[in-house]
Amino acid sequence: MDPTTLGLIGIVVLIVLLFSRMPVGFVMALVGFVGFSYMVNLEAGLSLLAKDIFAIFGSYSLTVVPLFIFMGQVAFHAGISRRLYDTAYTFFGHYPGGLAMATVGACAGFAAICGSTNASAATMATVALPEMKRFRYDSRLATGTVAAGGSLGILIPPSVIFIIYGIMTEQSIGKLFIAGIIPGLILAGLFCLTIYIWAKVNPGVAPRGSRAAWKERLRSLSGVAETLTLFMLVMGGLFAGFFTPTEAGAVGAGGAIVLAILRRRLSWQGFIQAMLESTRISCMVLLIVAGATIFGHFLAITRIPYALAKWVAELPLPHWAIMAVIIGVYLIGGCFLDALALILLTIPIFYPVVTSMGYDPIWFGVIIVLVTQMGVITPPVGVNVYVVSGVAKEVPLEEIFKGALPFLAALIATSLILIPFPKLALFLPSLMR
Repeated sequence: MDPTTLGLIGIVVLIVLLFSRMPVGFVMALVGFVGFSYMVNLEAGLSLLAKDIFAIFGSYSLTVVPLFIFMGQVAFHAGISRRLYDTAYTFFGHYPGGLAMATVGACAGFAAICGSTNASAATMATVALPEMKRFRYDSRLATGTVAAGGSLGILIPPSVIFIIYGIMTEQSIGKLFIAGIIPGLILAGLFCLTIYIWAKVNPGVAPRGSRAAWKERLRSLSGVAETLTLFMLVMGGLFAGFFTPTEAGAVGAGGAIVLAILRRRLSWQGFIQAMLESTRISCMVLLIVAGATIFGHFLAITRIPYALAKWVAELPLPHWAIMAVIIGVYLIGGCFLDALALILLTIPIFYPVVTSMGYDPIWFGVIIVLVTQMGVITPPVGVNVYVVSGVAKEVPLEEIFKGALPFLAALIATSLILIPFPKLALFLPSLMR
């Protein structure tokens, strides 16, 4: 059989198996192993399977993933996320949709010490949904806000997606982290604007809270102290060049434990739970990376990535139009594939094309993270929607999707802003050593 035809069959089988709800990592590893074994031989396929899995799970550079995830889990079990939420509510609760805006603010703050969109959505759903229910917020607005706000976890540093992208493209992870700050703040602001407009048009969906006195607001700022300390410790050290991203993960995790002990808010049971959750999430991420690596090796010998890259590069279109095609692929693919899996599968194809057209790879990393963020709140995959649904079991899944879709406008607007104004993403990285 022709290698290209076999590769296309493999892609179709991959998509079919993904719709069967099989774990993404296992699906990619299975299809890659079978395809590679068919094209070469079984012995080569078994060797590829063993080498790729060992290489990923034994990779020093990927050690940063469980470290940042552990930092976020310790912060959650120490109550840092709840104190963040209380501070945000004190400042924004009296505005139309203020409680939902506070949720976005808390999501942005927690994203700065988490790095995972799933963990951010699950954490804030646990903290924010009961509060919004108590204040009689519309369930569609409440759940949609948490699902969309949780997506900030892969844009505001530290971000697992940026780590994987940086490793794959040999770009500075520190610069990628810094590049996500301004776009992340812009996106959080546009999320709040979306909520404000929604609440203004239909005031019944978001009853206003009481206005807090400035004395109370200033007192509440103590709830931001731990998050700010961890963020400055990790990002400040990276920005100044004091340590590498892997070392930053270790410093951040250690810092979270020290702060939790000093505040006496982390129980032994909470610490054990943080370790178990970190292990589970880290294994899931690394398994997806390993599966994508195996599948990528299969695609490489079919020559499909090279043929597709050549076809895209030779399109009789200006560079901006080719970039629009690439963004369109990510936008559509994000509706069907997990964000991490999509990036792992497509970076080998599109990265050479983008760099050959003269686009900055750091900027491109921010753009594809923004576009894949759309996939975590759109059907049929919409992983953040499923995470929120697991917490808000009384809210129908379709209601959560309907609540999350208005926030797509903010994601699209942020992407459109960054395309003509790349300096918004590149200004801070340009200041790094």
